Amino acid sequence: MQLSRRFVIAAALAAPFVTGRAAFALQDTQLPQEPVRNNFSSFRVHDWKDHFDSLGLGIIIADTTTRSMQHWTSDGQMYIFPTSVPLTDELTRRGYTEVVDKKVNPSWAPTPSMRKRNPEWPAFVPGGDPINPLGTRALYLSWQYYRIHGTADTRKIGRRASNGCIGLYNEHIEAVYDRVPVGTQVKLI
Repeated sequence: MQLSRRFVIAAALAAPFVTGRAAFALQDTQLPQEPVRNNFSSFRVHDWKDHFDSLGLGIIIADTTTRSMQHWTSDGQMYIFPTSVPLTDELTRRGYTEVVDKKVNPSWAPTPSMRKRNPEWPAFVPGGDPINPLGTRALYLSWQYYRIHGTADTRKIGRRASNGCIGLYNEHIEAVYDRVPVGTQVKLI
């Protein structure tokens, strides 16, 4: 077989890419193979009956391990959403609570413990301000300072990123907000 000049030039130009890819592929196989945790596939669907006696006005279960929130309406429809969760276990409150108030474009003020940890933070941020960490909607829980709220910082969803609250994408909290009445039962696990 006689090699043409074009074939030799093309092979010479392609060699770094081919050998580079082969080396990359070999390198990939030598790396330890740890399971990759994709948050969406790790959502664990809970049965509300394992946590509550009845649906009542509706139920929210926020799972801090899988970083997901399930919402059941009073007629039994279920929705699931990815969330952000508290940064540490010390900031995480678990147990039963309920929605006691709802606000559109809520204002925000850091809690006393947040101010102590982060004195540079502003003392107050009005609702609708782009730096407001509560996003476009907030569900106030019976526990002081705890909320289920939106966030404009979409990098936080699926991560340990909050100071105690459960965060959702703004479009998700807006959908939940419209379906959740005050008195909805909530459990953080």
